[in-house]
Amino acid sequence: MNYELSKSQKKIARQIIELGLQREYENGIKKMDNIIQNWKAGKLDNRNTYLDIYKKLIAHDKHIGQRYDRMTGSNYLLIIIGQLADGVITLDEISEFNDEVKAIINRWVELSNNKS
Repeated sequence: MNYELSKSQKKIARQIIELGLQREYENGIKKMDNIIQNWKAGKLDNRNTYLDIYKKLIAHDKHIGQRYDRMTGSNYLLIIIGQLADGVITLDEISEFNDEVKAIINRWVELSNNKS
């Protein structure tokens, strides 16, 4: 994607990305909490609980790293499109972007929906 956001649009993008990132962290915590709740209910032993938490945490951390590490302005739209595709943010939350940026994002969302 070769679209360069303006300074004001980058500021909006950073706010949206941060919102999505906070939700990604929350999703990871909820995954860990589900495992712990199963352990507390006696459904998992200590070893399996520990291993499940470790595996989920590593997988979630890898996902976050792939999406957000080396985040630069040229990647902002791709990150937001990924967040939309994963349901981490909503179309309503991109409403502050100008019409041109929203159109680009909507085209990518439509393309990804057609591939599904």
